[in-house]
Amino acid sequence: MRLLVAEDERDLNRLLQKVLTKAGYTVDGCYDGEEALLYLQGTAYDALVLDVMMPRKDGYTLVQEMRSQGMDTPVLFLTARDSVADRVKGLDLGADDYLVKPFDFDELLARLRAMTRKHVGQRTNTLTVGDLTLDTAQRRVTRDGEEIALLPKEFAILEYLMRHPGTVLSREQIEDQIWNYEYAGSSNNVDGYLSRLRKKIDEGRGEKLLHTVRGMGWAIRPPAGGKAP
Repeated sequence: MRLLVAEDERDLNRLLQKVLTKAGYTVDGCYDGEEALLYLQGTAYDALVLDVMMPRKDGYTLVQEMRSQGMDTPVLFLTARDSVADRVKGLDLGADDYLVKPFDFDELLARLRAMTRKHVGQRTNTLTVGDLTLDTAQRRVTRDGEEIALLPKEFAILEYLMRHPGTVLSREQIEDQIWNYEYAGSSNNVDGYLSRLRKKIDEGRGEKLLHTVRGMGWAIRPPAGGKAP
């Protein structure tokens, strides 16, 4: 999942990016509301972590403009203002959740998981395709009960594929979802990750789940007669 952090306190912004990246998210960061709007207009994010009091455009104004432009990206407000009136204002403008500073990072992560589940209509942290299961909370992947060790980027790519079972995802779509704006590597990295992921998921098994669609991209599909959730 790809997140945008909009927070003008630079130390906190960098800390949030570090914590969220360690938790498996792809993260971009910016420091004011105008910059955040440009990011949102150029990239599809799964959620926005947004400070209320920012220069150039505050969080309230940003959310109002987002919703007026049809952007339904889930928004988690971060703020030192803890009055009921402030919370009500933010929620009425279109925010999805509210966290008062100082906050616990475990709570932030839990709220993000709940918020994004609700947005995509999921009730649990578990994704399943055939006998392959991915638990986003425990960062654990198993196939037919056997645990599969994945690198962070491999896990992120597999999660993206499993959230869109049967859909062919292009190299560009995977890059946009998994790597942030600071990424300057080769697009061949995607091919390398998918090759290693296929070996870990499918090698030595009769039923293949991860498929290459030549000239188009990759898709994860349940075996014949099986079904995706």
